[in-house]
Amino acid sequence: MEISAQLKTLSKTPFFSSTARHSPSRLRLSTPTVVMAAEIRKPRSSAALLSTDPRRRDEVLSAALDSLSNCLSETYLDETVPGLKSKARGKVRDVYEGDNYLVLVTTDRQSAFDRVLASIPFKGQVLNETSLWWFDKTRHITPNAVISSPDKNVTIAKKCSVFPVEFVVRGFVTGSTDTSLWTVYNKGVRNYCGNALPEGMVKNVKLPTNILTPTTKAVDHDVPVTPNEIIEMGLMTKDEYDEVSQKAMNLFAFGQEVALEHGLLLVDTKYEFGKANDGTIMLIDEVHTPDSSRYWIANSYEERFKSGLEPENVDKEFLRLWFKNNCNPYEDKVLPDAPVELVCELAWRYIFLFETITSSKFELPGSEGPIHERISRKVKEAILHL
Repeated sequence: MEISAQLKTLSKTPFFSSTARHSPSRLRLSTPTVVMAAEIRKPRSSAALLSTDPRRRDEVLSAALDSLSNCLSETYLDETVPGLKSKARGKVRDVYEGDNYLVLVTTDRQSAFDRVLASIPFKGQVLNETSLWWFDKTRHITPNAVISSPDKNVTIAKKCSVFPVEFVVRGFVTGSTDTSLWTVYNKGVRNYCGNALPEGMVKNVKLPTNILTPTTKAVDHDVPVTPNEIIEMGLMTKDEYDEVSQKAMNLFAFGQEVALEHGLLLVDTKYEFGKANDGTIMLIDEVHTPDSSRYWIANSYEERFKSGLEPENVDKEFLRLWFKNNCNPYEDKVLPDAPVELVCELAWRYIFLFETITSSKFELPGSEGPIHERISRKVKEAILHL
């Protein structure tokens, strides 16, 4: 059976993550007949353009189908690995505390709109390996907190005092969330996070210059702030802000250059920083992943923009748009199930991005047993040698 036929068949079949333990984020994928929104049809109809080798795409889609019931939706290393003291559950990462280090496990949870939407096969591995590649390539711009990566889904990092500010850098006017630049611009905002915005801009247009739009965390969502507010609230000193903001802008410019060399546009992204015990400011969390960034296909951007079409995206935006067109993702208590075909397509796009940026082949997970058991074993071994 061809992949497309399998997807149609499976879109009517319920799947649940067998690795989730007392988890609210189980993969809920039983779907009735799906009516696709126009914004979804356009990227999906040209999905073959995301690969110079359609056989690779079919291979990944097939593997994703086989792995739907083995996603890493929840971890509990504090119960299986001696020496890990506590767990903080983020939207995507589970963070465990050791003596002088943190163990960050990147799960397959898919988040947007300040909530978990589904679980995506291989996502945790893709994000972790993508970040590690960028961490290595950006050492000339800023030091980072990475110590080692004992498992495909795991990074062990130095403990840092984390700045409560996310540094969001943007090169285009786009987005669909409440804090996205297009959303606020379309509502009439012309000064955003201290940036004066010109009149007459339309969705997906390139900005005259890259801009920084920092946010700070509220109870469950991000709040845009200006540089002056960051300093006045005591979130950072002026010297800290100046150093980090310059690093963020330099990282983004470098990321755009690397992406364009590989046929992609790095549209926007977010960075997080912390301060080590010796006072060194370090890049933490993730870098230029399809979760923290938007990427578009470069060679089709101009034509699609002129035609009023959404750019071909290689991130989670098409899934965001599907939810926005099928529910109110901010207010509805229960969301519709993510369609299987979109879940598998997102798995492919994340892998496509990794392979395109790194010029290497993503290693699909083998039959090493349950993911959590593998991670527990490898983290135990790594901690012994710290």
